[in-house]
Amino acid sequence: MKILTLNVHGWAEEDQLNKISQLAHFINTQQFDIISMQEVNQSIQETALSPEELQTYTATEADVTIKKDNYAHVLLQQLTETYYWTWIPTHIGFRIYDEGLAILSRTPIHRSFGEYVSHMRDYNNYRTRKIVGIETTVQGESTPTWFVNGHFNWWDDQQEPFKGQWDLTESKLAPYMDQPLYLMGDFNNVAEIRGEGYDYMMKHGWNDLYATAKQKDDGATVVKAIAGWADNEQPLRIDYIFANHAVQAQSSKVVLNGVNGPIVSDHYGVAVEI
Repeated sequence: MKILTLNVHGWAEEDQLNKISQLAHFINTQQFDIISMQEVNQSIQETALSPEELQTYTATEADVTIKKDNYAHVLLQQLTETYYWTWIPTHIGFRIYDEGLAILSRTPIHRSFGEYVSHMRDYNNYRTRKIVGIETTVQGESTPTWFVNGHFNWWDDQQEPFKGQWDLTESKLAPYMDQPLYLMGDFNNVAEIRGEGYDYMMKHGWNDLYATAKQKDDGATVVKAIAGWADNEQPLRIDYIFANHAVQAQSSKVVLNGVNGPIVSDHYGVAVEI
């Protein structure tokens, strides 16, 4: 099983269409079973897609409109394999986008859910956060598995600190924990900082697939100053793939970093093979 998570910084990148094509080529080459993406944006003012254009889309939340420039939809048009997918909006991004979360799966989606993990539910405020999850049976596996995608706030955020969002996340995941579950995304908490978000997650029994992988690199997915890390001057490991059960990945590596694939976002991706 191969999993990719990436904060795509959708439509905020220079030369965005070319970068989408580069990402599509990378996916076509690697053939990931599950792809988790954050900051998957669509223009608020864009027109809607027709039902005929959404044959492999699963509506996780009612009344969600998929627009023609939805980043995930544009990417899917360039993939050589069929991917089943879902997308939910979380808040307004960059003042002109519906910003959301997407999961793509090579196997059909059985069930899905979306849940708030912030106490705030103001669509106009970027601190409003959700998770989205899908259940599927990955090719070659016999057990239905949950894959959950999230994009969280910072440990020291004054209005919506990470600790409260993580507590809500665990409560919302409780009904699904009797099955294998993978939780991934942009957590905005640095693995190397002690006593903050990463340590808090690890105290709750999650398996960081990077930490236990047989083969791995330095794991850093942000290496420059970006939005939310404006003063950053060092490599940060803030994008993760966790499991709720004991499993050792064959490999965990940073991708789409200019070495393992082209740079397509202000984040690098994490690819795990189990």
